[in-house]
Amino acid sequence: MNLLRSASRLVLVFTVVGAAFAQPDRVNGRAFATRSEVIAQHGMAATSHPLATQIALDVLKAGGSAIDAAIAANAALGLMEPTGNGIGGDFFAIVWSARDQKLYGLNGSGRSPLGLSAERLRAELKQQGRTNIPPRGFLPISVPGTVDAWFELHAKFGKLPMRDVLAPTIRYAREGFPVTEYIGYLWNIGVRNAQADQLPGAFLATFAPGGRAPAKGEIFKNPDLANTLTLLGEKGRGVFYQGEIADQIDAFMRAQGGHLRKVDLEKHTSTWVEPASVNYRGYDVFELPPNGQGIAALQMLNILEAYDLKAMGYNSPEALHVMIEAKKLAFEDRAKFYADPEFSRIPLPGLLSKAYAAERRKLIGERARRSYDAGNPALQEGDTICLSTADAEGNMVSLIQSNYRGMGSGIVVPGLGFAFQDRGEMFVMHDPAHANAYAPGKRPFHTIIPAFIMKDGKPWLSFGLMGGAMQPQGHVQIVCNLIDWGMNIQEAGDAARWQHEGSSDYDNPKMTDGGFVEVESGVPYESVRALMQRGHNVRIGNGGFGGYQAIHRDHANATYVGASESRKDGHAAGY
Repeated sequence: MNLLRSASRLVLVFTVVGAAFAQPDRVNGRAFATRSEVIAQHGMAATSHPLATQIALDVLKAGGSAIDAAIAANAALGLMEPTGNGIGGDFFAIVWSARDQKLYGLNGSGRSPLGLSAERLRAELKQQGRTNIPPRGFLPISVPGTVDAWFELHAKFGKLPMRDVLAPTIRYAREGFPVTEYIGYLWNIGVRNAQADQLPGAFLATFAPGGRAPAKGEIFKNPDLANTLTLLGEKGRGVFYQGEIADQIDAFMRAQGGHLRKVDLEKHTSTWVEPASVNYRGYDVFELPPNGQGIAALQMLNILEAYDLKAMGYNSPEALHVMIEAKKLAFEDRAKFYADPEFSRIPLPGLLSKAYAAERRKLIGERARRSYDAGNPALQEGDTICLSTADAEGNMVSLIQSNYRGMGSGIVVPGLGFAFQDRGEMFVMHDPAHANAYAPGKRPFHTIIPAFIMKDGKPWLSFGLMGGAMQPQGHVQIVCNLIDWGMNIQEAGDAARWQHEGSSDYDNPKMTDGGFVEVESGVPYESVRALMQRGHNVRIGNGGFGGYQAIHRDHANATYVGASESRKDGHAAGY
């Protein structure tokens, strides 16, 4: 009897406490946060690996700038998260310079091999029984742009010597670091793919010592990468693009039938670009212009601005419907116009004009459309890891860097310790007249995109959300979560996401079936059912909703506020 009374009291206590302290969570679809925002006065870093975040903070505390910290963290992620990035890949960044009171954009993407003609490429694809460029092997490899972009940024904004910036990663590469859970999961997939492909080179020797991927918690070392980074710290970018590393790459490619040559590396340059922007409800949202896909997010925001998303409600079927249809519209333009501006005339002012958005918006009805055509923006004229850093002087960096698919091409030059990207897969092969058709010396269309938001002429948010075609969709969801639905920056990243797939793309010349929408479990079933009734093909997603990092500048309190993706291994930290 006493036991029953005690149990009843216990149930009563749990009921009262639960009622008093229960918070909205993803189960009912409302906004929630897995953890509090991080707030600090002097510096902040948000990355997808805790050790990389610590490295960035150590660099800041040693007197480095936000740019030094970003490069240091990026180097660390290339070692610790080779499933998403590395110095064999490409690099984009948006930097707020407190000294200049200006945003800078840097396109650090590489170009296709000069010696590989479109005719020869088609002949090699035909030998493989393919029509599109494969995701692995030699054919999708383009010039790695990351190292040059590091040195471009460092020359303009760096404070510490590059050898000091790279030193923490060199130490971890020699002494080892423990593999984290989510990265370990992806690492295993990458190694299994490489084992199935049986490609030449040192991929398995580098990333699967002992014949398997390192498991969660195991210590992994990469002494070859330590040696490569040491050379970069001592001799600069020239050792990679003109010196002994370039010679090693050239010799290996010639011996194994690859097409990248030393001359391709010697001719590589990064490009400083003017970030493009649109104003969304009083906030200036910035992305980089093509060959990336960032302006797709701006096109979506222009379309959505006329809808009262706040009144519609977060994750309501009405809001989800117009957001999904806006994505479809923007991605038709993405498939047609986004390419290397050195090879194609891109109607950027027209694509980003409010008048053009108004015309495109008229195409959205009550039901899901199975197909859209690209617009005619010329009539209106007058896309992995992401990280963010900020320093005590007010400089802020949004950086995104990638090998493209997973661990890239699967090609590793023996002794160098990094895999080459497979970004060239994204060239269009079905139409030689297409803006993104393959050509030698051309930058392929890119998915990786950093982002930045300004408010009243001041930096407001440095952020990114990686993940292929998810990125512009994810950027828009973050912006709407913050501005339309009033979430804080951690809530905005943790909130349940959706992703539309099946739009026209390099490997899908025309969407004719409307594609499909994947949603996370936190999207209410009532909304899912209502979307289905509107004609959307809705599926429950199983990952692939991107990785988010953000830093907000709180000018009123002179602090930084950081947030990190709850779906990955990273965190935000400050001091």
